[in-house]
Amino acid sequence: MENYMENNNVVIGGRVIEEPKFSHEMFDEKFYKFSIKTKRLSDYEDILPIIISERLIDINEIKLDKIVKIKGQFRSYNMQCETRNRLVLSVFVKEIEFTDDESVTTLNDTNLIGYICKEPVYRKTPLGREIADVLIAVNRTYKKSDYIPCILWGRNAKFCETLSVGNLVKLNGRIQSRTYEKKLENGDIERKVAYEVSVSKFAKIEK
Repeated sequence: MENYMENNNVVIGGRVIEEPKFSHEMFDEKFYKFSIKTKRLSDYEDILPIIISERLIDINEIKLDKIVKIKGQFRSYNMQCETRNRLVLSVFVKEIEFTDDESVTTLNDTNLIGYICKEPVYRKTPLGREIADVLIAVNRTYKKSDYIPCILWGRNAKFCETLSVGNLVKLNGRIQSRTYEKKLENGDIERKVAYEVSVSKFAKIEK
Protein backbone atom coordinates (compact mmCIF):
# COMPACT_ATOMS: atom_id res chain seq x y z
CA MET A 1 0.00 0.00 0.00
CA GLU A 2 1.21 3.51 -0.78
CA ASN A 3 2.46 5.44 2.24
CA TYR A 4 0.78 8.83 1.92
CA MET A 5 2.72 10.41 4.80
CA GLU A 6 5.92 9.76 2.83
CA ASN A 7 4.37 11.29 -0.30
CA ASN A 8 3.51 14.49 1.55
CA ASN A 9 5.46 15.39 4.66
CA VAL A 10 5.77 18.85 6.22
CA VAL A 11 7.69 19.90 9.32
CA ILE A 12 7.24 23.57 10.07
CA GLY A 13 7.61 25.98 12.96
CA GLY A 14 6.45 29.51 13.61
CA ARG A 15 4.77 32.00 15.85
CA VAL A 16 0.97 32.14 16.06
CA ILE A 17 -0.30 35.45 14.65
CA GLU A 18 -3.99 34.58 14.26
CA GLU A 19 -5.98 32.53 16.76
CA PRO A 20 -8.10 29.59 15.53
CA LYS A 21 -11.44 30.20 13.87
CA PHE A 22 -13.95 27.58 12.79
CA SER A 23 -13.26 26.38 9.24
CA HIS A 24 -15.51 23.41 8.47
CA GLU A 25 -16.99 20.19 9.83
CA MET A 26 -16.70 16.67 8.43
CA PHE A 27 -18.27 13.52 9.93
CA ASP A 28 -18.99 15.37 13.20
CA GLU A 29 -15.35 16.47 13.45
CA LYS A 30 -14.71 20.22 13.57
CA PHE A 31 -11.67 21.79 11.94
CA TYR A 32 -10.18 25.18 12.73
CA LYS A 33 -7.92 27.55 10.80
CA PHE A 34 -5.19 29.79 12.17
CA SER A 35 -2.00 31.42 10.87
CA ILE A 36 1.66 31.28 11.81
CA LYS A 37 4.62 33.44 10.89
CA THR A 38 7.78 31.56 9.92
CA LYS A 39 11.14 33.14 9.10
CA ARG A 40 13.42 32.60 6.15
CA LEU A 41 17.19 32.81 6.59
CA SER A 42 16.96 36.18 4.83
CA ASP A 43 14.71 37.34 7.73
CA TYR A 44 11.76 37.65 5.33
CA GLU A 45 8.66 36.28 7.04
CA ASP A 46 6.08 33.98 5.44
CA ILE A 47 2.50 33.98 6.73
CA LEU A 48 1.07 30.47 6.37
CA PRO A 49 -2.46 29.06 6.92
CA ILE A 50 -2.85 26.06 9.24
CA ILE A 51 -5.80 23.64 9.54
CA ILE A 52 -6.21 21.59 12.73
CA SER A 53 -8.82 19.19 14.13
CA GLU A 54 -10.54 19.79 17.46
CA ARG A 55 -9.69 16.16 18.29
CA LEU A 56 -5.96 16.79 18.16
CA ILE A 57 -5.65 19.47 20.82
CA ASP A 58 -7.68 21.86 22.96
CA ILE A 59 -8.13 24.66 20.44
CA ASN A 60 -8.10 27.24 23.26
CA GLU A 61 -4.44 26.43 23.90
CA ILE A 62 -3.44 27.99 20.58
CA LYS A 63 -2.80 31.58 21.62
CA LEU A 64 -1.27 34.61 19.90
CA ASP A 65 2.55 34.79 20.00
CA LYS A 66 3.02 31.15 21.03
CA ILE A 67 5.71 29.24 19.14
CA VAL A 68 4.51 25.96 17.61
CA LYS A 69 6.20 23.07 15.85
CA ILE A 70 3.93 21.24 13.42
CA LYS A 71 4.17 17.97 11.52
CA GLY A 72 1.63 17.39 8.80
CA GLN A 73 0.87 17.67 5.10
CA PHE A 74 0.55 20.47 2.53
CA ARG A 75 -3.00 20.10 1.19
CA SER A 76 -5.29 21.76 -1.33
CA TYR A 77 -8.97 21.94 -2.14
CA ASN A 78 -11.02 23.71 -4.78
CA MET A 79 -13.26 26.49 -3.48
CA GLN A 80 -16.08 27.68 -5.71
CA CYS A 81 -15.68 31.41 -6.40
CA GLU A 82 -18.47 32.84 -8.55
CA THR A 83 -17.85 31.38 -12.01
CA ARG A 84 -14.63 29.46 -11.33
CA ASN A 85 -12.79 27.33 -8.79
CA ARG A 86 -9.92 28.67 -6.72
CA LEU A 87 -7.16 26.45 -5.36
CA VAL A 88 -6.89 26.90 -1.58
CA LEU A 89 -3.74 25.66 0.16
CA SER A 90 -2.97 25.06 3.83
CA VAL A 91 -0.84 22.96 6.17
CA PHE A 92 -2.94 20.12 7.63
CA VAL A 93 -1.75 19.30 11.16
CA LYS A 94 -0.97 15.72 12.19
CA GLU A 95 1.08 16.63 15.29
CA ILE A 96 1.59 19.91 17.16
CA GLU A 97 3.73 20.95 20.11
CA PHE A 98 4.46 24.22 21.89
CA THR A 99 7.98 25.42 22.61
CA ASP A 100 9.97 28.43 23.82
CA ASP A 101 12.80 27.68 21.37
CA GLU A 102 13.07 30.72 19.07
CA SER A 103 15.07 28.72 16.49
CA VAL A 104 11.91 26.71 15.69
CA THR A 105 10.49 29.82 13.96
CA THR A 106 12.83 29.17 10.99
CA LEU A 107 11.85 25.51 10.62
CA ASN A 108 10.24 24.91 7.22
CA ASP A 109 10.86 21.59 5.49
CA THR A 110 8.59 19.97 2.89
CA ASN A 111 9.03 16.66 1.06
CA LEU A 112 6.64 15.70 -1.76
CA ILE A 113 6.30 12.88 -4.28
CA GLY A 114 3.79 13.47 -7.04
CA TYR A 115 2.93 13.60 -10.72
CA ILE A 116 3.41 16.62 -12.94
CA CYS A 117 -0.15 17.52 -13.96
CA LYS A 118 0.48 20.65 -16.05
CA GLU A 119 3.22 21.45 -18.52
CA PRO A 120 6.11 23.14 -16.64
CA VAL A 121 6.60 26.82 -17.49
CA TYR A 122 10.25 27.80 -17.85
CA ARG A 123 11.33 31.43 -18.09
CA LYS A 124 14.11 33.88 -17.32
CA THR A 125 13.88 37.05 -15.27
CA PRO A 126 15.08 40.37 -16.75
CA LEU A 127 18.32 39.76 -14.82
CA GLY A 128 18.74 36.34 -16.41
CA ARG A 129 17.73 34.16 -13.47
CA GLU A 130 16.15 30.85 -14.54
CA ILE A 131 12.75 29.97 -13.03
CA ALA A 132 10.21 27.19 -13.64
CA ASP A 133 6.63 26.88 -12.37
CA VAL A 134 5.46 23.31 -11.83
CA LEU A 135 2.12 21.97 -10.59
CA ILE A 136 2.23 18.49 -9.09
CA ALA A 137 -0.56 16.14 -7.97
CA VAL A 138 0.24 14.33 -4.73
CA ASN A 139 -1.90 11.26 -4.02
CA ARG A 140 -3.89 11.08 -0.80
CA THR A 141 -6.16 8.46 0.75
CA TYR A 142 -9.71 7.85 -0.57
CA LYS A 143 -8.48 8.41 -4.15
CA LYS A 144 -7.99 12.14 -3.57
CA SER A 145 -5.05 14.28 -4.66
CA ASP A 146 -3.52 17.55 -3.51
CA TYR A 147 -2.40 19.97 -6.22
CA ILE A 148 0.72 21.80 -5.12
CA PRO A 149 2.29 24.76 -7.01
CA CYS A 150 6.08 24.65 -6.95
CA ILE A 151 8.76 27.06 -8.09
CA LEU A 152 12.24 25.95 -9.13
CA TRP A 153 15.44 27.88 -9.72
CA GLY A 154 18.66 27.59 -11.71
CA ARG A 155 19.62 24.14 -12.97
CA ASN A 156 16.49 22.59 -11.43
CA ALA A 157 14.39 25.02 -13.45
CA LYS A 158 16.33 24.17 -16.62
CA PHE A 159 15.86 20.46 -15.95
CA CYS A 160 12.08 20.97 -16.01
CA GLU A 161 12.28 21.61 -19.76
CA THR A 162 12.92 17.87 -20.16
CA LEU A 163 9.83 16.86 -18.19
CA SER A 164 6.21 16.47 -19.24
CA VAL A 165 2.75 15.79 -17.81
CA GLY A 166 2.59 12.40 -16.09
CA ASN A 167 6.22 12.28 -14.95
CA LEU A 168 6.66 11.21 -11.33
CA VAL A 169 8.96 13.49 -9.32
CA LYS A 170 10.18 13.94 -5.77
CA LEU A 171 11.25 17.22 -4.24
CA ASN A 172 12.35 18.97 -1.09
CA GLY A 173 11.78 22.63 -0.30
CA ARG A 174 10.00 25.15 1.88
CA ILE A 175 6.47 26.56 1.81
CA GLN A 176 6.42 30.27 1.03
CA SER A 177 3.82 33.00 0.78
CA ARG A 178 3.82 35.62 -1.95
CA THR A 179 1.64 38.72 -2.23
CA TYR A 180 0.47 40.11 -5.55
CA GLU A 181 -2.07 42.57 -6.86
CA LYS A 182 -4.99 41.75 -9.15
CA LYS A 183 -6.95 44.36 -11.07
CA LEU A 184 -10.72 43.84 -10.81
CA GLU A 185 -13.27 44.52 -13.54
CA ASN A 186 -14.34 47.75 -11.83
CA GLY A 187 -10.75 49.00 -11.87
CA ASP A 188 -10.06 48.40 -8.18
CA ILE A 189 -6.86 46.67 -7.10
CA GLU A 190 -7.22 43.60 -4.87
CA ARG A 191 -4.25 42.38 -2.85
CA LYS A 192 -3.94 38.57 -2.82
CA VAL A 193 -1.64 35.95 -1.31
CA ALA A 194 -0.34 32.87 -3.12
CA TYR A 195 1.39 29.87 -1.57
CA GLU A 196 3.95 27.63 -3.21
CA VAL A 197 6.86 25.31 -2.47
CA SER A 198 10.24 26.85 -3.24
CA VAL A 199 12.22 23.78 -4.31
CA SER A 200 15.83 23.14 -3.33
CA LYS A 201 16.14 19.46 -4.35
CA PHE A 202 14.34 17.90 -7.31
CA ALA A 203 14.50 14.57 -9.13
CA LYS A 204 12.53 12.49 -11.60
CA ILE A 205 11.48 9.02 -10.43
CA GLU A 206 11.51 6.23 -12.96
CA LYS A 207 8.38 4.11 -12.48
